[in-house]
Amino acid sequence: MSQQDQEKPYESRRAFFKKTLTLIPLTVIASQVPGLADATPAADNPVKATERDSAKAYSPLFFNEIEWAFINAACARLIPQDELGAGAIEAGVPEFIDRHMQSSYAAGDIWYLQGPYYDAGPEFGYQGKLPPRDILRVGISALNAWCQKEHAGKRFSELSAPEQDGILKRVEAGEIKTEGVPAKVFFTHLLNETLFGFFSDPQYGGNKDMVGWKLVGYPGVRADFMDWVEQTSKPYPLPPVSMSGRRG
Repeated sequence: MSQQDQEKPYESRRAFFKKTLTLIPLTVIASQVPGLADATPAADNPVKATERDSAKAYSPLFFNEIEWAFINAACARLIPQDELGAGAIEAGVPEFIDRHMQSSYAAGDIWYLQGPYYDAGPEFGYQGKLPPRDILRVGISALNAWCQKEHAGKRFSELSAPEQDGILKRVEAGEIKTEGVPAKVFFTHLLNETLFGFFSDPQYGGNKDMVGWKLVGYPGVRADFMDWVEQTSKPYPLPPVSMSGRRG
């Protein structure tokens, strides 16, 4: 890794999304995220300038103050704002995650969570006993405890951006022990929720102003997209349309 890469470890992350997510059927993320149907809906309104600066416009119903600070800090590092456009905070991803954690899916109502529990490979799916919302809640508490032990009493949200980047990389690699939930499981769940929030329909709280769709050229639910299906070498010229019919 070059010195420049070390100084800006997440600089190319959104460029990576732009290059690769066009290969993923975003309809799966945009309209079929598990549990969205019974999650608390959000108004499908354009992003106001004051909402781009912080997540203060939304008051969480699931996360407490400490957890909410972690979610905002982690999302800001996983998809940062850069020259390509808005990041997770500006897109309202923390709001999406808080709403999603109030769903029956997040509560584990549609999951089989009884034993036996095995340390199986990812191809076998999740093998733990915690429902999705508890994976986040337990993981946040465990990682904050680790941060306080290793960083003079500071929680994750109180650390610098480079420190947060380094910690997230170590969690992703499973190098940090998170009590109660495996670090890799926690990171995967956190990253997936962040991606869901960035690319799902705006009515669920994230992807405000359809910034995620605009980033990868996803047309949304336009009814007249057939003429462009096979024109893979050309950028789609029209703005995306949300499920409510609003144009981005």
